[in-house]
Amino acid sequence: MLRKDLLVARVGLSVSDRKAAGRALRDTVLGLPETGMAGTIAAYLSIGTEPETAALVFALWKRGSYVLLPVLRADNDLDWASYEGPDSLAPGPHGLLQPIEPARGAAAISSADLIIVPALAADRRGYRLGRGGGSYDRALARVGPAVPTIALLYDGELLDEVPAGPLDQRVRSVAQPTRGITRLV
Repeated sequence: MLRKDLLVARVGLSVSDRKAAGRALRDTVLGLPETGMAGTIAAYLSIGTEPETAALVFALWKRGSYVLLPVLRADNDLDWASYEGPDSLAPGPHGLLQPIEPARGAAAISSADLIIVPALAADRRGYRLGRGGGSYDRALARVGPAVPTIALLYDGELLDEVPAGPLDQRVRSVAQPTRGITRLV
């Protein structure tokens, strides 16, 4: 029910509000010291009503970061491939845009210095609520404990608690358009 309620709330946001939120999140993430120090950044391209990330991914790439984007595998795990600009993308499953560069393997995320992940919500313990497929939980399980992980949310999506199970992985921070970065764990 929580997923459904969050998705309905996102649909209720105007296109201009979603774009403004994406710009604010882009500026917040680009201003982080962790972003400036990261050589390799794993990110994602938003779809539907998710906070817009195309401008963030492009800006990270333009400033010289090596950007990895997910490639959804048939088993719902994530492979990773390099982003080489907007022309390096092709349509993938579920409306995703994916890199056309050669896949580097599911373990490639472990080489990232910063990881930006999608979420419908997160809680103050660091647990995130995704779409329910477990793709990002499997990916985050491959990441060391010192690597910064940031979930991008709209305002109001940082909750006191979201459902979490034994396989769920925590993020260390969330970014919200008007609240900026909140450190969690």
